[in-house]
Amino acid sequence: MMTTALTKKRIKLCVIALVVLLILVYFYKTLVLTSSLAQTFPLSARNKEYNDNYEVSQQLNSPTDLQNDLHAIYENQQKLLRQQRIELQKAQEQLSRMEEKIRTLEATSPRKYQKVKYLNYKNRKRILITGGAGFVGSHLVDTLMIQGHEVIVVDNFFTGRKRNVEHWLGHENFELIHHDIVNPLFIEVDEIYHLASPASPPHYMYNPVKTIKTNTMGTINVLGLAKRVMAKVLIASTSEVYGDPTEHPQSETYWGHVNPIGPRACYDEGKRVSETLSYAYAKQEKVQVRVARIFNTYGPRMHMNDGRVVSNFILQALRNETITVYGNGKQTRSFQYVTDLVDGLIALMASNYTQPINLGNPVEHTIEEFAVIIRQLVGGKSEIKQSEAVEDDPQRRKPDITRAKRYLNWEPKVPLKSGLLKTINYFRNELERSDRFQENSKKYFESPDILRSQSRYIFNPGNV
Repeated sequence: MMTTALTKKRIKLCVIALVVLLILVYFYKTLVLTSSLAQTFPLSARNKEYNDNYEVSQQLNSPTDLQNDLHAIYENQQKLLRQQRIELQKAQEQLSRMEEKIRTLEATSPRKYQKVKYLNYKNRKRILITGGAGFVGSHLVDTLMIQGHEVIVVDNFFTGRKRNVEHWLGHENFELIHHDIVNPLFIEVDEIYHLASPASPPHYMYNPVKTIKTNTMGTINVLGLAKRVMAKVLIASTSEVYGDPTEHPQSETYWGHVNPIGPRACYDEGKRVSETLSYAYAKQEKVQVRVARIFNTYGPRMHMNDGRVVSNFILQALRNETITVYGNGKQTRSFQYVTDLVDGLIALMASNYTQPINLGNPVEHTIEEFAVIIRQLVGGKSEIKQSEAVEDDPQRRKPDITRAKRYLNWEPKVPLKSGLLKTINYFRNELERSDRFQENSKKYFESPDILRSQSRYIFNPGNV
């Protein structure tokens, strides 16, 4: 009997202890949830609705009620966040529309052009530039426009870009014609600068037949036009007519050392035929012809992927990539800045000298030296490494500019480092522009508007 009483007493004590323990656990959970809620929603961000809910939750006696109220508070906060996201998206859409309107207004507003000299009808010339949207052509356009002449640019935009001459679009003295000079052209002009032809190895090797056609049929069309309208024509030839020269430096009397079936032959032999055609028309048809043999030229508006030494080295240095030197790096080149070349072309056109003239910089550098100069000017940490030599790559290239000095009173003026700094700055800006364009394109194609418009064209069997 005594044992039974003790057992009942122990059971009562255990029950009381268990109840006390449950109460303590309940208050502990309540305390933890309250502190967690205070951390999640700071006092500065709580609204009136939250404060009311919070005060009610403190008076609750059931854990289930507390959880339900906390869930309701969470849902309210999520609803507010969704509303804010919708408002933000609407604001972004409005901003995009405003930007589009600004671009439209800018396009329709009067353009501001560089100051152009006024020439009367006696001195003003109508000048055609084939390939005028290219690297050299666009700089020639700038100079002739500023001088006050009427300039007509013809380009098929294979290597040329409209952006090179867009700052003249709409000017009364400027006209841009999208045309391939392989096809005949019928316009009235006083002078013609025939610059149309890809000039970098990757570009002229891309379509060698087209390159040959441009330098043969294109030249025939230009010379035929010059004959018909009695215009003076300047043919832009190249130092590549000398091939891999055995004479150094190269003078205009040197006949060259060219492989007629090599990978560069489409350009080398195309330009040689272009010169032959020019002097045939001069002899037979009395066309006034000028021939400029252009050596390595660099400067702003160079094509970023033209594959030539200057653009390759600058881009690799700006990207902190390895600067690649083809061959042993002992090959030599001479580099002239583009404005020097433009001055030479205009001086040759204005002269009475009819024989070919070299236009280039007689200061010679090895490719290895040039790579070091580029790296120093850019300031990167690029390594310089040699790679396999290119087939038919000329080993030495240096112009003899005695004729240019004597008959044109011309020689290069821009120092190499000064011109390179301007070119490096141009390429740096082009890379930044390219990066911005890619980033904006990614944002555009990932925007909700585009995704919604794409979803309209997803096939849905329920709509059939």
